[in-house]
Amino acid sequence: MAVFSELRYSPTRLAKVFSGLLALLLFGFATVATVSGVLLYQVLHPLRNATTLNPDVMMGHPTMFDFPVPGGSTHEGWLFPGLRGAPAIVVCHGYLSQRAEVLTLVTALQDHQFNVFLFDFMGHGSSPGTTTLGYRETAELRSAVGALSSRDDVDPRHFGLWGVDMGGYAVLEVASTDPRIAALAVDDAYDDPRTMARLEIQKSGLTALPYVGRLCDFGFRMVNYPFRDEPPVSRRLAATAGVPKLFIQSDDHPALAHQTLELFIKAPDPKSTLREPQSYRDMSDDDRKNYESQIVNFFLQSIPPTAAR
Repeated sequence: MAVFSELRYSPTRLAKVFSGLLALLLFGFATVATVSGVLLYQVLHPLRNATTLNPDVMMGHPTMFDFPVPGGSTHEGWLFPGLRGAPAIVVCHGYLSQRAEVLTLVTALQDHQFNVFLFDFMGHGSSPGTTTLGYRETAELRSAVGALSSRDDVDPRHFGLWGVDMGGYAVLEVASTDPRIAALAVDDAYDDPRTMARLEIQKSGLTALPYVGRLCDFGFRMVNYPFRDEPPVSRRLAATAGVPKLFIQSDDHPALAHQTLELFIKAPDPKSTLREPQSYRDMSDDDRKNYESQIVNFFLQSIPPTAAR
């Protein structure tokens, strides 16, 4: 009789065991999903520290120039005047940065008579919103070039672009589709915003948890679903044939340096590459001056600041 009693109650015990396992699995998945969601939110909503600089008292005498961006809003930009009718160089800051952090490069370019323009990408500095690590930032840069070309104090047909990581991606995207881009320099650029998202998630160390990396990647693709068919920028680099290009790699960001080297290899001529021990934002004052001198020389050789041609 004891045997029959054991058989009678074993299904109930198995059900409890399976219910417990299922509860543990659901709890584990919910935990991993929550961790992934928090990580992705932090990447896409970086802490903003808008500059308090007043352009009215800044060296270089910049003028405020607002321009429309997709979505119906506007971005505030600073235009540092150079030689009237000379090319304008748009300086694009990187992820977790803002326009105030690239002012020394702006000064170096303006000192050589270039018109220089800079603004904050959305989710950074003075521009609210959610960063897309390059997708919508490309449209913002394209809008900036379009707005500048309507001015009568810059060359409307010849622009230079400089950008670092996220800004570098946007620079390559715009240069691949806009014939007005006559020269470009990118620093630690990448081929696809998903790559940058993955690298930022990995910095947390939480990708050691099962499926955190995959769930973050899935979430990033869902948040940027309108750009699901956007190919890597390397597929369009052939359109930059004839445009002088400078690819800069920093040793302290090896993953991005590798991406930049791959882009350099795939890019058509004319092109050149430069290796630096540190990224631009982490350089000492002397190293930064040397770096900026090389950037200025590149643009002087590519698009010298003469009146509009």
